[in-house]
Amino acid sequence: MPRANEGVTAAQVADEFSRTAKVLVRHFNERLGEHGVSTPRFRLVVEVARSQPVRLTELALAVGIAQGTASTLVDALVRDGLLERQTSADDRRSVLLRVTAQGAALAQDWTAGYELAAEELFRPLTPEQMSTLVDILRTLSAGEASAAGD
Repeated sequence: MPRANEGVTAAQVADEFSRTAKVLVRHFNERLGEHGVSTPRFRLVVEVARSQPVRLTELALAVGIAQGTASTLVDALVRDGLLERQTSADDRRSVLLRVTAQGAALAQDWTAGYELAAEELFRPLTPEQMSTLVDILRTLSAGEASAAGD
């Protein structure tokens, strides 16, 4: 690891970011697994609960997965009774997703587990460091969003 007065390359930052992302994913998967849910299923149910009613295309975009992947996961979540499909009143060809009562209750439980996992992961950081990290990540996300629009 370079000392503070040495230059850090973008590749080094990318490597550290990649390693840290793997740690985050593994930790969240373990903690959510204790609640009997995978991270992708958690993200979909929580996003539907947050933004319902929502179309599948909007849901896939919001959680950052392909529409086909979202469709497969939604099919399973509907079968499990956590989500339901409804025909849009505005456009009978359009299907909207809503969370069921069971899905809403589980989303709350899973969110508590997610928040606990996040607290465990970020405990070493000071509030100022967390704020700086959020600013950095938002800057990177905004840069990606503007590059995609070019």
